[in-house]
Amino acid sequence: MNQGYLHPCYAESFLGFGEPRGLESSGGWILERAIPGAAARDAMGLYPLFCCRDWTALRRDLELEGARWVSLALVADPFGEYDRRLLERTFDIVQPYKEHFVADTSVPLEAFVSSSHRSNARRALRKVEVEVCEEPARFMDDWVALFDVLARRHDIHGLRAFSRAAFERQLRVPGLVMFRAVHGGRTVGLDLWYVQDDVAQGHLVAFNDEGYALSASYATKWTLLNYFAGRVRWVNFGGLPGSADPSTGLGHFKRGWSNTTRKAYFCGSIFDHQAYERLAGSVPQTSFFPAYRAGEN
Repeated sequence: MNQGYLHPCYAESFLGFGEPRGLESSGGWILERAIPGAAARDAMGLYPLFCCRDWTALRRDLELEGARWVSLALVADPFGEYDRRLLERTFDIVQPYKEHFVADTSVPLEAFVSSSHRSNARRALRKVEVEVCEEPARFMDDWVALFDVLARRHDIHGLRAFSRAAFERQLRVPGLVMFRAVHGGRTVGLDLWYVQDDVAQGHLVAFNDEGYALSASYATKWTLLNYFAGRVRWVNFGGLPGSADPSTGLGHFKRGWSNTTRKAYFCGSIFDHQAYERLAGSVPQTSFFPAYRAGEN
């Protein structure tokens, strides 16, 4: 079974940032972390999405495990089998977070992929070949080099700045599909996706300078949509970072491949209110949750 973000290997890729803990009833994973400057611990969902098999059982897991933590924060998988009322019965805080751009592959691609994206893809595919990698781990060196370009371009650090050891685990997760953009026999881009049931989740994508110049991203996206059509119902291109304008740049790019959206919710709970107030009392007023980690954001 393709498990993607639900697989233990994916959870273990966060070992450098805390202790992954499986939730027995719901089948999800969280990351338990030490709180800097305190003896207490808290928990967060795995990046970028918290997924689980049984959302109705999650409250029971949190009632059992929550005594270990000051608080918990996570972003709920927009394809999880829940509604907002269930989330509100499970968590103290439930807030709309991001709209994810999604392709419903039951609709013919030509009916919704924008004409400009299709034209750009045709031009890119004249210069770039795209292949599905049967053994993703073979391209570990290429991936690490490409991700370094991505991290420098976008100042990626902290939890999202995965190490080579983390990627060695992630590339072994069942359900990973890697698309390789090639020019002149060289890898110029890699596009990584996790298949979970009837959804392909966009995980990470990176190109080098040559790949950007060749518009290789159009080639990989058109190829992967054709690959996933007939294999999964939904292709999740994800949301936008921060306050990005959805009508330009990355928003325009993702919208051009999509025909619907799904809302992701930010969820949080406080389990030890006294400890939370004590920790949060030393930081400026903030809307970030948990407040005592606002300086890490």
